[in-house]
Amino acid sequence: MLSFFKINRNIRSIRRYWNIARVLSAYGFDHALEAIGLSDIAARGRRFLRHDVVDIARLSAAERMRLALEELGPTFVKLGQLLSTRPDIIPAPFVREFEKLQDQVPSFSFVELTAQVERELHGPIHDFFAEIDPEPLAAASIAQVHRARLLTGEQVVIKVRRPGVVELVEADIGALMSLAQLAERHISGSEIYDPVGVVREFARTIRREMDFTREGHTIEKIRDNFAQTGWLHFPHVYWEQSARGVLTLEYVDGIKVSDLGRLERSGLDRRIIAQRGADAFLEMVLKHGFFHGDPHPGNVMILPGNIICLLDYGIVGRLDEELRTFLSDILLAIVNRDMDQVASLLLFAGDISDSLDVRALKRDLSNFIDSYYEIPLKEIEVGRMLMEFIEIITLYSIRIQPDLMLLAKSLIIIEGMGRSLDPAFNMVEHLRPFMEKAIRRRMSPRRVAHDINAVVASYLSLARNLPRDLKELINRVNRNKFKIDLEHRGLDKFTADFDRSINRLSSSLILAALIIGSSIIMQIERGPQLFGLPALAFLGYTAAGLIGLWWVYGIIRSGRL
Repeated sequence: MLSFFKINRNIRSIRRYWNIARVLSAYGFDHALEAIGLSDIAARGRRFLRHDVVDIARLSAAERMRLALEELGPTFVKLGQLLSTRPDIIPAPFVREFEKLQDQVPSFSFVELTAQVERELHGPIHDFFAEIDPEPLAAASIAQVHRARLLTGEQVVIKVRRPGVVELVEADIGALMSLAQLAERHISGSEIYDPVGVVREFARTIRREMDFTREGHTIEKIRDNFAQTGWLHFPHVYWEQSARGVLTLEYVDGIKVSDLGRLERSGLDRRIIAQRGADAFLEMVLKHGFFHGDPHPGNVMILPGNIICLLDYGIVGRLDEELRTFLSDILLAIVNRDMDQVASLLLFAGDISDSLDVRALKRDLSNFIDSYYEIPLKEIEVGRMLMEFIEIITLYSIRIQPDLMLLAKSLIIIEGMGRSLDPAFNMVEHLRPFMEKAIRRRMSPRRVAHDINAVVASYLSLARNLPRDLKELINRVNRNKFKIDLEHRGLDKFTADFDRSINRLSSSLILAALIIGSSIIMQIERGPQLFGLPALAFLGYTAAGLIGLWWVYGIIRSGRL
């Protein structure tokens, strides 16, 4: 038997699912709901429309979707922010609009915060903190941050997860997954954009962000990667005062990197800060393959001695060895303006479709590279160049790793900060030594020997398994057990429409039978009478009339007369 809590959760999920569909309909996305088989909800959304239709009609589709995401709440704001880093799956106008989404919500009360901290840490709050400032430093959809002081006197900040946010996010993820599955089932060609995969990626990202112990371990991992670097500072994690829903960190009293005037008055060297910031980020990406994914100016503090401290490690990017190799090669080919090498790398490493027009791709890549040909290297913005490159290849439905999108966005932010700190900042000069080191590492005898061994081992494994696989295939053919599964795509909508047409035809036959049967009974003056008419005939006409009215109402409501 299902427990009460599970039933209650399912009811919440269904209610949320319908609310999402109604909001989308209210903002003019009825066609999208109808495309995935939710025409009834679209019709109800039009009936319960609360927004000014005239005002909405003046807005673009991207603006309307942004407003819909904001109305649907924190989970969908986070989804929009994730999609703003994925120009490979959504059009550029939506990317630009989703970048405007702000993760700001009213703060929750200090009483709720106290209860949440005590629940997470399993004890009275005064056993862990001497005092907590009741006024938050910042409030967002997942958590809010307060200053505090430990019993031992250290000044700290505590990040506390918003009460009830886990249940809300899980309900929203369930509804999003249902919509994504409907899209894949009903919309032909949607598999190119992999809506279910996007929801899975979003679910993984937001679940990691809600687990603050992961953020604490991330801080320590990046700190260990830079153990020999004296000009980077990482906030200390106080594990005894931390849990999955509470993270206690050292309070860092520094100057925001965007406060240029205060940096100057404090005697800090803006040029050195720009150089160190670029070198640290590029080392995270190209050497460690593990980088800070949200390095906006509010998360970068400058300490005395031109020491850089990064805050908020909730979003991180990961690049494995293969992806780092691809990134190094593609950036080097672009900087060297080698179009053939760029195309070759894309065709080898990208997820390409069978209908790819290679000649047109090479032509557009040539135009892209030519646009940078006359620009001096010191004036090239690597982040924007990488983003333009990604926009070109997405036109040809070439799928690349989402972390590369996050990297391109982060590079744009890092370069912007570098140029604001030092007008002569040149990212290419910082990038070239890292790429040269990566190439020397790949061409070293040890690495070449490792790659050769890996290739030989894979071929030996293939040769060892090939006889067994061929024998199994032949045996299946001999036993008539060899099967080929064919997948028919795009037929689900046709099948649903066909079933609906059959049901309507059956209803028409029943309705006609009731009318004809009642008319025949009217000619016979036997049996019980009702209002002077044969009772069976009267009931038949009544039933036929009710069915006919219900049918007409359903057709009008669906909007398909």
